[in-house]
Amino acid sequence: MTDSYDVELTDTFAGEANYSWVRRETVSMPELTHYGYDGGSNYAKANKVYQRELMKKAKAAVGLTGVRGRVENYGDSVTFRPYGLLQVMFISWRDE
Repeated sequence: MTDSYDVELTDTFAGEANYSWVRRETVSMPELTHYGYDGGSNYAKANKVYQRELMKKAKAAVGLTGVRGRVENYGDSVTFRPYGLLQVMFISWRDE
């Protein structure tokens, strides 16, 4: 079983998403058990690894590999704002 996420990268105007151009991709991630979660008390550690790997995959999909920025996590979606770029990346869980 895998989880799918929609990734959108777009420009910003006055700090808000502008969508004068947009790049959309889809990334897949294995279950949390792939990262060591066994149903016990190690959820926090496995979830931290999962979130890091998700961000790496999403950034690679839209060409932002190695770019640092600010991350805002909202549970089923993540927003990434790269430093020095007038862009924003949205990662949303895809219900299949």
